[in-house]
Amino acid sequence: MFEFINWNVNPEIFHIGPLVIRWYGFFFATGFFIGQQIMIWIYKQESKPIKDTEELTIYMLVATVLGARLGHCFFYEPEYYLANPIDIIKIWEGGLASHGATVGILSSIYFYSRKHPDQSYLWILDRMVIVIALGGAFIRFGNLMNSEIVGIPTNLPWGFIFERNYSMDGYPENFARHPAQLYESFSCLILFSCLFAIYLHYKSKLPEGRIFGIFLITL
Repeated sequence: MFEFINWNVNPEIFHIGPLVIRWYGFFFATGFFIGQQIMIWIYKQESKPIKDTEELTIYMLVATVLGARLGHCFFYEPEYYLANPIDIIKIWEGGLASHGATVGILSSIYFYSRKHPDQSYLWILDRMVIVIALGGAFIRFGNLMNSEIVGIPTNLPWGFIFERNYSMDGYPENFARHPAQLYESFSCLILFSCLFAIYLHYKSKLPEGRIFGIFLITL
Protein backbone atom coordinates (compact mmCIF):
# COMPACT_ATOMS: atom_id res chain seq x y z
CA MET A 1 0.00 0.00 0.00
CA PHE A 2 1.59 3.28 -1.08
CA GLU A 3 1.30 6.58 0.73
CA PHE A 4 0.93 9.47 -1.68
CA ILE A 5 2.70 10.00 -5.00
CA ASN A 6 5.76 12.21 -5.18
CA TRP A 7 5.46 14.21 -8.39
CA ASN A 8 8.60 15.93 -9.61
CA VAL A 9 8.43 15.55 -13.38
CA ASN A 10 10.53 17.94 -15.44
CA PRO A 11 8.11 19.94 -17.63
CA GLU A 12 10.78 20.09 -20.36
CA ILE A 13 11.20 17.12 -22.70
CA PHE A 14 14.46 18.47 -24.13
CA HIS A 15 16.01 21.68 -25.31
CA ILE A 16 18.39 22.65 -28.10
CA GLY A 17 20.03 25.95 -27.28
CA PRO A 18 17.25 28.47 -26.62
CA LEU A 19 14.61 26.14 -28.14
CA VAL A 20 12.71 24.33 -25.38
CA ILE A 21 10.21 21.54 -26.06
CA ARG A 22 7.79 21.06 -23.17
CA TRP A 23 5.35 18.32 -22.33
CA TYR A 24 2.50 20.86 -22.26
CA GLY A 25 3.21 21.95 -25.81
CA PHE A 26 3.52 18.32 -26.91
CA PHE A 27 0.11 17.37 -25.51
CA PHE A 28 -1.43 20.61 -26.80
CA ALA A 29 -0.21 19.83 -30.34
CA THR A 30 -1.21 16.17 -30.07
CA GLY A 31 -4.74 17.13 -29.08
CA PHE A 32 -5.02 19.43 -32.08
CA PHE A 33 -3.64 16.80 -34.47
CA ILE A 34 -5.98 14.03 -33.33
CA GLY A 35 -8.88 16.46 -33.27
CA GLN A 36 -8.19 17.41 -36.87
CA GLN A 37 -8.19 13.75 -37.92
CA ILE A 38 -11.56 13.25 -36.26
CA MET A 39 -12.97 16.31 -38.01
CA ILE A 40 -11.65 15.02 -41.35
CA TRP A 41 -13.49 11.75 -40.71
CA ILE A 42 -16.68 13.64 -39.80
CA TYR A 43 -16.50 15.79 -42.92
CA LYS A 44 -16.05 12.66 -45.03
CA GLN A 45 -19.07 11.02 -43.41
CA GLU A 46 -21.23 14.07 -44.12
CA SER A 47 -19.90 14.74 -47.61
CA LYS A 48 -18.38 18.10 -46.73
CA PRO A 49 -15.23 19.38 -48.49
CA ILE A 50 -12.23 17.83 -46.75
CA LYS A 51 -10.08 20.86 -47.58
CA ASP A 52 -12.33 22.94 -45.34
CA THR A 53 -10.93 21.13 -42.30
CA GLU A 54 -7.52 22.69 -42.95
CA GLU A 55 -9.00 26.19 -42.85
CA LEU A 56 -11.09 25.32 -39.80
CA THR A 57 -8.00 24.00 -38.00
CA ILE A 58 -6.11 27.22 -38.67
CA TYR A 59 -9.04 29.27 -37.37
CA MET A 60 -9.19 27.13 -34.24
CA LEU A 61 -5.44 27.12 -33.61
CA VAL A 62 -5.04 30.88 -33.91
CA ALA A 63 -8.20 31.57 -31.91
CA THR A 64 -7.23 29.15 -29.13
CA VAL A 65 -3.70 30.43 -28.63
CA LEU A 66 -4.53 34.12 -29.10
CA GLY A 67 -7.69 33.99 -27.00
CA ALA A 68 -6.04 32.00 -24.21
CA ARG A 69 -3.04 34.33 -24.08
CA LEU A 70 -5.05 37.55 -24.11
CA GLY A 71 -7.44 36.04 -21.58
CA HIS A 72 -4.60 35.35 -19.18
CA CYS A 73 -3.00 38.76 -19.68
CA PHE A 74 -6.12 40.90 -19.28
CA PHE A 75 -8.21 38.78 -16.90
CA TYR A 76 -5.46 38.10 -14.37
CA GLU A 77 -2.69 40.70 -14.73
CA PRO A 78 -4.04 43.63 -16.76
CA GLU A 79 -1.99 46.28 -14.94
CA TYR A 80 1.28 44.47 -15.62
CA TYR A 81 0.63 43.71 -19.29
CA LEU A 82 -0.76 47.16 -20.07
CA ALA A 83 2.46 48.58 -18.65
CA ASN A 84 4.59 45.95 -20.45
CA PRO A 85 2.72 45.15 -23.69
CA ILE A 86 5.74 43.48 -25.31
CA ASP A 87 5.47 40.71 -22.71
CA ILE A 88 2.08 39.70 -24.12
CA ILE A 89 3.81 37.90 -26.98
CA LYS A 90 6.14 36.00 -24.64
CA ILE A 91 3.89 32.97 -24.64
CA TRP A 92 6.86 30.69 -23.94
CA GLU A 93 6.98 32.12 -20.42
CA GLY A 94 3.57 30.58 -19.70
CA GLY A 95 0.14 32.02 -19.10
CA LEU A 96 -2.93 30.71 -20.95
CA ALA A 97 -6.54 30.99 -19.79
CA SER A 98 -9.15 28.49 -20.96
CA HIS A 99 -12.01 31.00 -20.75
CA GLY A 100 -10.07 33.33 -23.03
CA ALA A 101 -9.67 30.44 -25.46
CA THR A 102 -13.43 29.85 -25.27
CA VAL A 103 -14.16 33.41 -26.37
CA GLY A 104 -11.65 33.09 -29.18
CA ILE A 105 -13.04 29.77 -30.41
CA LEU A 106 -16.67 30.90 -30.39
CA SER A 107 -15.72 34.04 -32.29
CA SER A 108 -13.57 32.25 -34.86
CA ILE A 109 -16.24 29.65 -35.62
CA TYR A 110 -18.72 32.47 -36.24
CA PHE A 111 -16.43 34.06 -38.84
CA TYR A 112 -15.65 30.67 -40.38
CA SER A 113 -19.35 29.82 -40.73
CA ARG A 114 -19.98 33.15 -42.48
CA LYS A 115 -17.59 32.01 -45.22
CA HIS A 116 -19.18 28.56 -45.51
CA PRO A 117 -22.99 28.80 -45.82
CA ASP A 118 -23.27 25.00 -46.03
CA GLN A 119 -21.88 24.75 -42.48
CA SER A 120 -24.00 26.70 -40.04
CA TYR A 121 -22.67 28.05 -36.75
CA LEU A 122 -24.50 25.46 -34.64
CA TRP A 123 -23.67 22.65 -37.06
CA ILE A 124 -19.97 23.36 -36.60
CA LEU A 125 -20.27 23.78 -32.84
CA ASP A 126 -22.04 20.43 -32.51
CA ARG A 127 -19.05 18.74 -34.08
CA MET A 128 -16.27 20.92 -32.70
CA VAL A 129 -17.24 20.34 -29.06
CA ILE A 130 -16.57 16.63 -29.59
CA VAL A 131 -12.91 17.25 -30.39
CA ILE A 132 -12.70 20.14 -27.91
CA ALA A 133 -13.58 17.71 -25.13
CA LEU A 134 -10.79 15.42 -26.30
CA GLY A 135 -8.39 18.34 -26.56
CA GLY A 136 -9.26 19.30 -22.99
CA ALA A 137 -8.14 15.86 -21.82
CA PHE A 138 -4.72 16.33 -23.45
CA ILE A 139 -4.31 19.88 -22.16
CA ARG A 140 -5.16 18.95 -18.57
CA PHE A 141 -2.58 16.16 -18.75
CA GLY A 142 -0.13 18.79 -19.90
CA ASN A 143 -1.05 20.81 -16.81
CA LEU A 144 -0.13 17.78 -14.71
CA MET A 145 3.28 17.63 -16.36
CA ASN A 146 3.70 21.32 -15.47
CA SER A 147 2.63 20.69 -11.85
CA GLU A 148 0.02 23.44 -12.22
CA ILE A 149 -3.72 23.80 -11.52
CA VAL A 150 -3.28 21.58 -8.47
CA GLY A 151 -6.12 20.46 -6.22
CA ILE A 152 -6.80 21.03 -2.55
CA PRO A 153 -4.84 19.17 0.14
CA THR A 154 -5.87 15.56 0.78
CA ASN A 155 -5.03 12.57 2.96
CA LEU A 156 -6.16 10.05 0.35
CA PRO A 157 -3.47 7.60 -0.81
CA TRP A 158 -3.63 8.74 -4.44
CA GLY A 159 -2.80 12.31 -3.49
CA PHE A 160 0.15 13.91 -5.28
CA ILE A 161 2.96 15.75 -3.53
CA PHE A 162 3.81 18.37 -6.13
CA GLU A 163 7.45 18.93 -5.31
CA ARG A 164 7.75 21.71 -7.89
CA ASN A 165 5.11 23.74 -6.05
CA TYR A 166 6.52 26.11 -3.49
CA SER A 167 5.00 27.39 -0.27
CA MET A 168 4.91 31.04 0.75
CA ASP A 169 8.25 30.67 2.54
CA GLY A 170 9.95 29.43 -0.64
CA TYR A 171 10.20 25.73 0.23
CA PRO A 172 8.83 22.85 -1.88
CA GLU A 173 5.47 21.58 -0.71
CA ASN A 174 5.67 18.45 1.42
CA PHE A 175 1.98 17.59 1.64
CA ALA A 176 -0.37 15.82 -0.78
CA ARG A 177 -2.99 17.43 -2.99
CA HIS A 178 -5.73 16.04 -5.17
CA PRO A 179 -4.47 15.56 -8.76
CA ALA A 180 -7.20 17.83 -10.09
CA GLN A 181 -5.62 17.82 -13.54
CA LEU A 182 -6.10 14.04 -13.81
CA TYR A 183 -9.69 14.28 -12.60
CA GLU A 184 -10.46 16.85 -15.26
CA SER A 185 -8.55 14.93 -17.93
CA PHE A 186 -10.54 11.75 -17.24
CA SER A 187 -13.82 13.65 -17.13
CA CYS A 188 -13.01 15.21 -20.51
CA LEU A 189 -12.31 11.75 -21.94
CA ILE A 190 -15.68 10.52 -20.66
CA LEU A 191 -17.40 13.59 -22.10
CA PHE A 192 -15.68 13.06 -25.45
CA SER A 193 -16.80 9.42 -25.52
CA CYS A 194 -20.39 10.33 -24.71
CA LEU A 195 -20.61 13.17 -27.25
CA PHE A 196 -19.01 11.04 -29.98
CA ALA A 197 -21.43 8.19 -29.24
CA ILE A 198 -24.40 10.57 -29.42
CA TYR A 199 -23.12 11.93 -32.71
CA LEU A 200 -22.64 8.45 -34.20
CA HIS A 201 -26.08 7.19 -33.24
CA TYR A 202 -28.32 10.26 -33.43
CA LYS A 203 -26.70 12.91 -35.62
CA SER A 204 -29.41 12.71 -38.29
CA LYS A 205 -32.20 12.99 -35.71
CA LEU A 206 -30.90 15.75 -33.43
CA PRO A 207 -31.70 19.42 -34.04
CA GLU A 208 -28.73 21.70 -34.54
CA GLY A 209 -27.22 22.85 -31.27
CA ARG A 210 -28.28 19.80 -29.23
CA ILE A 211 -24.78 18.28 -28.91
CA PHE A 212 -23.36 21.72 -28.13
CA GLY A 213 -26.04 22.14 -25.45
CA ILE A 214 -25.17 18.78 -23.88
CA PHE A 215 -21.52 19.82 -23.86
CA LEU A 216 -22.32 23.07 -22.03
CA ILE A 217 -24.54 21.35 -19.45
CA THR A 218 -22.07 18.59 -18.63
CA LEU A 219 -18.81 20.55 -18.87
